[in-house]
Amino acid sequence: MDPQFDVVVIGGGVVGLATAREILARRPSARLVVLEKERELAHHQSGHNSGVIHSGLYYEPGSLKARLCVRGRERLLRYVAERRIPHAVIGKLIVATRPSGTGALTELFRRARANGVPNVQRLDAAGTRAIEPEVRARAGIHVPGTGIVDYVAVCRAYAGDITGAGGTVRTEAPVSAILSEPEALRIRIGEGGEEVTARYLVNCAGLYSDVIARKAGASVSDRIVPFRGEYYLLRPERRGLVRGLIYPAPDLRLPFVDVHFTPTIHGTVEAGPNAVLGLAREGYRWGDLRLRELGETLVSPGFVRLARHYWPIGVREAYRSLNRDAFLHDLQRMIPALRREDLVRGGAGVRAQAVGADGSLRDDFVFAQSPRALHVVNAPSPAATSSLAIAEEIVMRLPPTF
Repeated sequence: MDPQFDVVVIGGGVVGLATAREILARRPSARLVVLEKERELAHHQSGHNSGVIHSGLYYEPGSLKARLCVRGRERLLRYVAERRIPHAVIGKLIVATRPSGTGALTELFRRARANGVPNVQRLDAAGTRAIEPEVRARAGIHVPGTGIVDYVAVCRAYAGDITGAGGTVRTEAPVSAILSEPEALRIRIGEGGEEVTARYLVNCAGLYSDVIARKAGASVSDRIVPFRGEYYLLRPERRGLVRGLIYPAPDLRLPFVDVHFTPTIHGTVEAGPNAVLGLAREGYRWGDLRLRELGETLVSPGFVRLARHYWPIGVREAYRSLNRDAFLHDLQRMIPALRREDLVRGGAGVRAQAVGADGSLRDDFVFAQSPRALHVVNAPSPAATSSLAIAEEIVMRLPPTF
């Protein structure tokens, strides 16, 4: 069998497109196609995030997240500048509003220095107010290199690079089956019988990465659990409360950073997100329910163990989702001048979070392999920031010939 393609990349989000672009940059003669199941690219995680270009201070030194975020940020900033994609480096202020938060700030400062994040400063209460006059906090960390960008525009640029290099990007091409042959993979698209053949497959399917991995025969014990993050928007006349990104000191046991304020490249200011269990992998509202997906999540051993340990946090997040005053209360810890009428409902995103069979929340990028395939099983934030560096990592893991 002479396969139609050397490489099939599944997933038209920021990681899949960056990976396809990198493969063609390194191997210009490769016959490559990207398969995206939706009508447009960046339809899910890549198009429903807050557009932050992260700096890399949150992540455990030595982890893939730390290494790839710092390198990816540098590459991304060069790329968007060269392509004239609107972006801005506006800085981030992380604040401790309670005594318990100062320990987290100390650890974040240590990680920032270990990870090589430049120009990070420790601040006292007066220092936080000098940067964000409306913030009231005991202490803070200022990260001047954090930025914002439109990741949908980045994805369009990546796609243009792919087609310009001779690759193909297909939308409305859901993968329904993956069959292994001695010399190639047969990848079935939809239910109509269409197939493409390829020497190698790279799975960047995001919310369905574990499903695609198992279709390809990978032994993957992790399961993707969807967490919905909901946003409010500040009314236009109240956007002046926020100058840059404002985050609370995080609970370092969790991969989530709690509700925060994010100016976007489009001029709005988002407040959020929370982290509520999604009732479907692509569940952006409480009414988005897929019983089979929800049932598979609820009975999975990893989720059962996770829920047993963290159920109080889950209840709190659900309550905050349904109660605007509870959401407001947590935001007012940072900006007391914020009022209920300053907030209007915004959009939501869904985070694909890998959960191990032991109930652990995977806090790093996770890769798996199967015959003729590499699978990106876990790539949550800062995957968008890191996309060009993740793509380099993936290409290094590919076989020398395919």
